Amino acid sequence: MNHGRLIVIGLLSSALLSGCSLFGDSGDDVDLKPAKLLKFEEKVTLSRLWTAKVGSATRNYWASLQPAVGADTVFASDHGGRVTALDIATGKQRWAVDLDIPVSGGVGYAAGLVLLGTIEGQVYALNADDGSLLWTASLGSEVLASPASNGQIVAVHSIDNRLFALDAKTGKELWRHDGDVPILSVRGTSTSVLLDNMVISAFDSGKLIAFNPENGSLIWETRLALPKGRTELERMIDIDGKPLLVGDIIYSVSYQGRLGALTRGTGRNLWFQDSSSHHSPAHSDGRVFVTEAQDTVRAFQAGNGQVIWSNKQLILRGLTGPVQFAGTLAVADAKGYLHLLDPQDGSFVGRTKVDGSGVSAPLLVSGENLVVQANDGSVGAYKIQ
Repeated sequence: MNHGRLIVIGLLSSALLSGCSLFGDSGDDVDLKPAKLLKFEEKVTLSRLWTAKVGSATRNYWASLQPAVGADTVFASDHGGRVTALDIATGKQRWAVDLDIPVSGGVGYAAGLVLLGTIEGQVYALNADDGSLLWTASLGSEVLASPASNGQIVAVHSIDNRLFALDAKTGKELWRHDGDVPILSVRGTSTSVLLDNMVISAFDSGKLIAFNPENGSLIWETRLALPKGRTELERMIDIDGKPLLVGDIIYSVSYQGRLGALTRGTGRNLWFQDSSSHHSPAHSDGRVFVTEAQDTVRAFQAGNGQVIWSNKQLILRGLTGPVQFAGTLAVADAKGYLHLLDPQDGSFVGRTKVDGSGVSAPLLVSGENLVVQANDGSVGAYKIQ
């Protein structure tokens, strides 16, 4: 596999995200800098319950790892293959294993399995109780997103736009789907949504496809976005965020494309709205929230896609995707700040500094706790007091 090509694609993506040209000055002397944080009246107070070191710092040329959570345990990994299980209430370590593998996708958790993917195309399944290795599988191409499972199969998306379904007990390949491979692609892939009777996956081609989990046959296929522009850079429409399923409605957003709502049963399009994001959307109280490509946070009506509000006060701060947390909307940034917004109007209601190394991993909500993995290899839990 040509790792150099993938890194170049990542650099192209970074240039697009920052609004700069990778190939020279356009003639306009524009100095784009991250927005400065403005003071506001805090309405809620974030308290850190605990923090724990789970491994080495993030390697910025790989996709960000993210923690996963079981009933009462947080599972986290670093890029060197150290996997740690922490008590979600106290942060106390329950077990830790050093696999000594180049982890690039994970962590996934379901039905007693802790799942990881590597830059070499390997998938590892660990016992969630003690971290013992249950099985490994070889896909042959880098895994950048968290593997997902419904307890019967494990769905893994590789960097070359293939979806693999593995037996959850043995790791044996059951079926695969070869997606269309665009000439250029943003460095990243999407985690699938697994139901008992359906696997919903997003691809770099801008397509959403629902599969029969037993044999991989197509249930439906739809296109979220169509390529636009004259250059291959302008025509990238990757879907890197995990599709969001709320009841029987799927919400998904592509880069340089659209946010859309689709029916789960048939994939029928309900509405589209122009948007551009690498992250998963969030949902709360009839609203859909998106962190867009230049770090504008926007809220849309879930029923028709109408824009409700936009918050542009965090532009170019390297935001994570949004999550609904205890009546607020939470995002973190590359400077290490955790921001809480009012989902009704987008105004700030709370803020705290997590760590100076920054946060790039998706935020995770478990009950009343917000779990944050910082770029220095630490994991912390926060609660609104």
